[in-house]
Amino acid sequence: MTVNHHSPSGTNLLQTALAKPYHYRRSGRYYLRLRPQGTVKGFFTLSLRTTDKATAMTISDDILSTLKAYHLDNPEASWDELRERLIEFAEYNLTMAHGDSSLVAYEMINDEHHLALRKASAKLPLSINQQRAVSKALEILEASQERMRGRSGKLVEIVKDLNGESCGTSVALSLPLSVSALSGLTFKDLSALYMAERKDSIQVSTMRDVKSSCEAIGTILGDLDMKTHTREDMKNLRNKLLEDRKPSTVKKLLTRLSTVMDWAVNNGYLDKSFDKGLKPTKGADSSREAFSQDQVKALMAHAKSLPVDAWQRWALSLGVITGTRIEELRQLTKADVKQVSGVWVIDINRNDGKTVKTKNALRVVPLTDGAYGFDLQAFLEFVRKADSRLFTLGAGQFSNVLNGALRDVLSLKADRTQTFHSLRHSLAGALKAAEVPVGTAESILGHASGSISYDLYGAGSAVEVKRMAEALIEALSEG
Repeated sequence: MTVNHHSPSGTNLLQTALAKPYHYRRSGRYYLRLRPQGTVKGFFTLSLRTTDKATAMTISDDILSTLKAYHLDNPEASWDELRERLIEFAEYNLTMAHGDSSLVAYEMINDEHHLALRKASAKLPLSINQQRAVSKALEILEASQERMRGRSGKLVEIVKDLNGESCGTSVALSLPLSVSALSGLTFKDLSALYMAERKDSIQVSTMRDVKSSCEAIGTILGDLDMKTHTREDMKNLRNKLLEDRKPSTVKKLLTRLSTVMDWAVNNGYLDKSFDKGLKPTKGADSSREAFSQDQVKALMAHAKSLPVDAWQRWALSLGVITGTRIEELRQLTKADVKQVSGVWVIDINRNDGKTVKTKNALRVVPLTDGAYGFDLQAFLEFVRKADSRLFTLGAGQFSNVLNGALRDVLSLKADRTQTFHSLRHSLAGALKAAEVPVGTAESILGHASGSISYDLYGAGSAVEVKRMAEALIEALSEG
């Protein structure tokens, strides 16, 4: 749990009773604010990592119960009192149900909580019992992360051990991270610090990818002290990654490595890094393959065979004719289908708590009536009958259904070289084949720095929208 703490002089927030918490919403995302009793100046602010109110309240209750586990307002708490709370914390983490959004949120909050507890153990004047509770809580958090990946064995053992331990047993204190240990920094430490600092500027979906990449790198580097790492260490990392990964995947991982290492140097954690020039070039092109024209036509033929009120029909069709990312598509609302300068478009925006991969992804994409048999009027009727969101499934289920349809209709290989994302590659290839100017193609796909959003329309936007519409008509004419 990384917190923004603004403390009045002399106030130790970790040993001060907390006033009643309250929640607020900013840019669609929910936050929890806590403050010490008796002051209006000191406070903690925690991002709850979600735009869904019900999920936010569940996460908030979980955080508050976890804080109570350490009796942070009572340094005199006995080990028996702390152990009882830790049992509740561990059992709750073991048995709680998760949806797609809460899995992402809890993974990130547990990581931040883990980092904050390690700093507290190393730097704050906690009692021996509090230190012991923090040490056990770190084990619970690590095991909870494993449980959310479907491996609950460690957490089950922790719950069993805590319940089976007799009250009053004396156990030697074992700090999870001593002050002296802070002199060395593993890649796991660096990446945790990096993600904690960037948590508010990186979208949840992107942060999930950052976290996964950093875990893969950190597993190989292990306990290597990055303050004394060598060029040979980095070359060994690259070679180890290449043992069981495609060059294109290794290239992405090493790009993430460089991002974290540059950040560490710029922020004074490292004096230098030796990660440059490592990326493989042979076979490093994207492993994602575009669909052929025959495959695209077969997919659209399947879509058109579905009922006009079936959401799958329109999700597949929009993927083909607009090249949207699957999460951009899933979040579309009724209000996002509109006319701009007489052209029907879908608007990719951040309204109502929606997220996009980058700011350049904010754009409008024209809808090409007749492309591969796309029926614009039938789609508009589907939109008219929709409540608010066009597609109501969560991210994981939405992706599974659409990619499952692709596999069934096109008999795709199991190696994931062709997925829903391949439709973007197909459209990019069609735009290139039609000799569409690069800038216009990038505006359609959301790569250009000059992409259009509903909030950023300028004097030339009408011309640009019509230019994109004409480009898509030309590119999709074969269909």
